[in-house]
Amino acid sequence: MPPITAETSIEAIIDSSEAVLDATTAKIGTYQSKWDIPRTERDDPFQFGQRYLEDEEAVWDFNAWDHVEWDEEQEVLAQQKLEKQRENPVNDFDKKLYMSNPSRYWDLFYRNNKSNFFKDRKWLRLEFPSIYAQATAANSGPKTILEVGCGAGNTMFPILAANENAELKIVGVDFSHRAVELVRESPEFDAAKAAADVWDLADDSGRLPAGLKEHSVDFVILIFVFSALAPEQWDTAIRNIDRLLKPGGEILFRDYGRYDMAQLRFKGGRLLQDSFYARGDGTRVYFFTEEELRKIFGTKFSVDKMGTDRRLLVNRKRKLKMYRIWLQARFIKLETPTGEI
Repeated sequence: MPPITAETSIEAIIDSSEAVLDATTAKIGTYQSKWDIPRTERDDPFQFGQRYLEDEEAVWDFNAWDHVEWDEEQEVLAQQKLEKQRENPVNDFDKKLYMSNPSRYWDLFYRNNKSNFFKDRKWLRLEFPSIYAQATAANSGPKTILEVGCGAGNTMFPILAANENAELKIVGVDFSHRAVELVRESPEFDAAKAAADVWDLADDSGRLPAGLKEHSVDFVILIFVFSALAPEQWDTAIRNIDRLLKPGGEILFRDYGRYDMAQLRFKGGRLLQDSFYARGDGTRVYFFTEEELRKIFGTKFSVDKMGTDRRLLVNRKRKLKMYRIWLQARFIKLETPTGEI
């Protein structure tokens, strides 16, 4: 983990903490204690690891701790930080810019980060094993995966690399033109198995991603993408997913949770509306609760599993604590829509 200074951006800190997490979960070799055993050998999906911090003095013994609950003092401090954010929201002029053309800021993001934004999501197989058991395994039959917010291919390419199914089709969509260009230009892109298209999850025109028909998708992957939508776009996004997903199809979801470190570190002039922010680069992010997700997705889909992944990541050299909170869920499209017989 690189040194963290006062000038370090929130994005760099978050990237560093996620790198620590990847290194921790990927560790293999000779096990000297139960904490050294990789999660692939001891956990089920949605358990999120079992390294519990029972002795506060031991906090610096490892890079990461699981299921770390806050005490009352931390809750109070978090509320104080949120109140300060509310006192100094984004000004009306900037808010109009951020809300009117959000794809512009993601285009700039990908143009300005040409060599360091690809992250191989090694935890995909662990947290969402149904992709590999039902879609990429040999003889799985015709299967279609739609990755929404494909970015630079962080999810698409690991899935393609693991694929043994001759009848798999994976489509990556993003509302950033530059992101789609990067995916198509990558040497890992296999046009025989994959496609990439510019498409907005909250598109209200009725257009579907190129090559996809209604009710043709087996898996919709939403990893750190729903948080980029404004709350008023959620209903349209849910309708679009419903149009694409087959009955019985799955939505695999992972995104930011309320009070995550990234939320609490926002300073003044970043808050667009409650729990919704503009980052320094202009991209937007929302921080969810489990209750919100149940309301958002529950109109069309059943909640198969949902969990809050609470991690305490530490920089042992600099004695820095980083509290990360992510939400993860698997939703299933109902055979009969809610409220119908």
